[in-house]
Formats: sequence, C-alpha cells, structure tokens
Amino acid sequence: MFTDQAQKVTRPEAFDVWVNRAQQTNRTVKPDAGNGFQKPLWLIRLTNYEYWPFWLFYLPMLPVWLWQSIRNRSFTWFTATNQNIEFGGFFGESKIDILDQIPQKYRTASFFIPNEWTSVDLELFLETSKLSFPVVAKPNVGERGNDVEKIDSLNRLIAYHQSADGEYIIQPFIEEPVELGVFFVRLPGEEKGKVTSVTGKEFMEITGDGKSTIGGLMQKETRFRFQLDSMAKKLGKKMDTIPLKGEKVLLEPIGNHCRGTRFVNRNELLNPQLDVVFNRITKDMEGFYFGRFDLKVRSVEDLYIGQHIYILELNGASSEPGHIYDQKTGLLQAYRDLIWHWNALGEIAKRNQKAGIKPASTKQIIELLKGHFSSKS
Repeated sequence: MFTDQAQKVTRPEAFDVWVNRAQQTNRTVKPDAGNGFQKPLWLIRLTNYEYWPFWLFYLPMLPVWLWQSIRNRSFTWFTATNQNIEFGGFFGESKIDILDQIPQKYRTASFFIPNEWTSVDLELFLETSKLSFPVVAKPNVGERGNDVEKIDSLNRLIAYHQSADGEYIIQPFIEEPVELGVFFVRLPGEEKGKVTSVTGKEFMEITGDGKSTIGGLMQKETRFRFQLDSMAKKLGKKMDTIPLKGEKVLLEPIGNHCRGTRFVNRNELLNPQLDVVFNRITKDMEGFYFGRFDLKVRSVEDLYIGQHIYILELNGASSEPGHIYDQKTGLLQAYRDLIWHWNALGEIAKRNQKAGIKPASTKQIIELLKGHFSSKS
C-alpha cells in the first residue's frame, strides 16, 4: 500500500505525523499591528520565512538533494519522475501539453496562442471559440505567476499579445469561489496514490473605511505593503481612490503567492474521499506520479464528489506543497513536509530508473536554464 511505501521513503511515522491536524493548527501567529507600530519590511522578511528569497529558504534542503543524488546516482534525478511531462516538470514544460492530458471533465478550457498571430487573428479566434471576457492569459512556458494576467477587453488582449515574449495560453476566468492547490503523489508500481497537501488561497482584497485611500488601506496590512510598488504601477491614480465604508476591492485576482495572495494550510480537508477523486482524475494520465493541481471548485462538498472542478494548471517535479508557506504551519513543520515530498520524489525517480527511465543529463539542464534566462535578459 502507499502508506507502507511512504514509510520506506523517510522516517517510519512520517506520513501520518505530518498530516496530523493538531500539529498544523496549534501554532498561533500574531496579527498585523494595524494602525500601531509597523515593522520595517526588511525585518519582516528576516523573521517571516514565507518572505525569504527562494535561494535562502531552500538552502537547508541542499543535503536532501545531495542524498537523493547519491541514492539515484544522478544530480538531475528529479527529471526521471513524471514521464508524461518534459524533464519531469522541473522547468521549461509546456502548460498546454500538460493540460491536454487531464480529463476534459476536470480541466479548464485552454487555448494555445502562437506569438506570430496578428490582432486580426486574435479577433477571429475570439469569434470562433465563443470565448468571452474576462479571460486569463499566461505564458505557455512560465513559472511563479510571471506575466499571468486577467484581461477584460480585446484591446487589452491585443496589448498583452504584442508584449508577450512567446507563445501563451488563454483560459476563461473561472468565477467559482474556492481556489486550491491540491498535491498528489503516487509511487510507480502502486495502483493508488494519495493527496498529500491542500492549500487554500486568500486574495489581496481590501475593505473600505470611507476615509482611507486604496494605498492607505494597503499600508495597514503587512502582506499588502510588499505589493505597494506593483499596485502603484498597475492602478496609477486609482491608488488615491477612497472606497466606501464596507466596500470590498479585489486588488489582485491572480492567486500567486508572489503577488500578494496568502497561502492557507487546508490540510484538514485531507481524507479518503479526496484520494478517490484524484485517483480518478489521474487514472489515465500515464506516467504521472508527483505534482500540484491548481484549481477552482464550487464548494468543498463538490470537491469531495468530483463535481464542478476546474483545473487551471498542473505543476510537476518542481512544484511545492503550498501549505508550507502558511505561518501557522511553522518553519520546522514546513521543512519536515518539504523533506517528505522530496524523499517521495526521490523514491519515484529511483523506481523509474529501475524501469529504464533515465534522467536528463546535467548538460541538458544547464542549457535549458541558460536558454531561458538569456531570453529574459
């Protein structure tokens, strides 16, 4: 069974311990200071690990990577995991190719847009696809929410197209109220897998007091203070607008952590019903073993019966169990959970290599990263 295999991956009690709800909910986090003293942002970055730079947060994971490299006899062992995704989903994979493998019942309609299209091509596409605004545009190859945008008009879509670095995809903007990141792991040779993490999302939304501007209201919330510069570029003079008392203003509709969304530990939702739903979703996704489904759903009740689920994208080997960034999880528990997932990933790679699946060469990965970052410079 999966649990027995997971026990071989890391310490014997690992799988049961880290989904223990008491450990995840007992930790308390102090609220923001409101109108009182506010810590400088540099101090918040230093003391709250969710704001640490990527390299700093992952530095303690280096021994885990080295151990799995020795165990798998490859520095790029993680690329021998998801056989249905290029490089296992480490980097540079095509979003549209992955989405096409998800059963149509569960995936959001997604349309591939070549960068050589003209504005006339875009208009014709909208007419024939019967797609209406708002839509979401995102790079076909991208990471960490970069260049993802909600678009409300044809003119704005044309502007996005003209500024896009390459091919991108368009999806209808799904209005369902619950957005989650659901992490699924299955070991090669096992018939069933497990949902191992559920992450909720709280978007960057302010509530007017009838006196303060949008910028002023953002100053009162620590998380939003980090987004003041980006919001000023996005909203311009609208930052000086004073919302009515009780009026709610959604500042960022895209649910990415780096854009002000709070990731919430929702592992209390883990149960066998959820496992059944995601085993059903992944049943025909041959070669898929490890990744996070980002989705919207009408309700938790619908999630448990597999109804009204709209998968926005699926991330592979480099994906994270997003609940670790909830401060209530705590730094030590976050690392325990991340280590468990990396060890599970290492076990998947080891089993796949025994079955003849080879990881990408170090040279391939270096060239992949060089090509990506040189195109951004």
